[in-house]
Amino acid sequence: MQKFPSRKELLKRLQEETFKRITLSFYRYVIIDEPQNLRDELFKKWSELNIFGRIYLAYEGINAQMSVPEVNLEKFREQLYSDKRFKEVPFKIAVEDNGKSFYKLTIKTRNKIVADGLKDDAFDVTNVGTHLSAEEWNEAMQKKNSIVVDMRNFYESEVGHFENAICPEAHSFRQELPMVKDILKGKENEKILLYCTGGIRCEKASAFLKHHGFKDVNQLYGGIIEYARQVKAGGLESGFKGKNFVFDERMGERITDDVISKCYQCGALSDSHDNCANDACHLLFIQCGSCREQYEDCCSAECQRISHLPKEDRLKIQRETAKDVPAAVFSSRKRSLKKQ
Repeated sequence: MQKFPSRKELLKRLQEETFKRITLSFYRYVIIDEPQNLRDELFKKWSELNIFGRIYLAYEGINAQMSVPEVNLEKFREQLYSDKRFKEVPFKIAVEDNGKSFYKLTIKTRNKIVADGLKDDAFDVTNVGTHLSAEEWNEAMQKKNSIVVDMRNFYESEVGHFENAICPEAHSFRQELPMVKDILKGKENEKILLYCTGGIRCEKASAFLKHHGFKDVNQLYGGIIEYARQVKAGGLESGFKGKNFVFDERMGERITDDVISKCYQCGALSDSHDNCANDACHLLFIQCGSCREQYEDCCSAECQRISHLPKEDRLKIQRETAKDVPAAVFSSRKRSLKKQ
């Protein structure tokens, strides 16, 4: 039986690399007739280029977050653009990049590239809102009656968001769509400004709101990642404060020096996310350096105790407590922890 390297071994190899990597992301809504065949084809090509990342393919398109060796970047671009379905798809380049965002290549097929819980024919996903550049976005935010809405999960917005934005307490995009529609009820004629990490969730959210009668729906082109790049390049003032949460090993890119969140355990200013070291919990939470040392990367004294048990005891607890725990349970657990 073939033995695959462990996560620890893969991370060690990554740290020992002597070349530079570029972290980038892209997406495109486009019909893919045979996602599994494309998955196998891309995995072979990208493995040969030593590319790491997390990529989702579906009949409705592609959503990719990747780490590409700088020396292979142009070859990767040429390969991708040679497929007419992905020609000239724009890349969002990471703001803060130590080249250690991913340690292996994972490509999966899914029913949708962004799970929304809706039927495929529920609304026209191509009837999207107006795309705004960073400068246009800043101007739009200053207009009277403009409503800024964060289309990310609450653990993303808690460490960074646009000033005066509506940040729903949602733990998934599936939950957030109807929640935002209800929050905005009666505002169908107002200017709605949507934003997310890289733009993909806003594509669906803007189409969803337009389908439900909202007249002036706008979205931040390229999301926070592209906004930060344009702000830096153009010497603009950043309306986004804090960190941009990212779904890779880094867990965040700093956009401004503002720290707008607190450690769940002691209340000190902190915006560093971590997963509880007790695998039976694995809670995503904010922890300062002092509490990380005191609790040994755990979210509570109880989890710290469990993390010191013999391996078999830890595995038994993990099997008993981690069976299909709904995201809502984790969300409730996080809120309880913050109140301690």
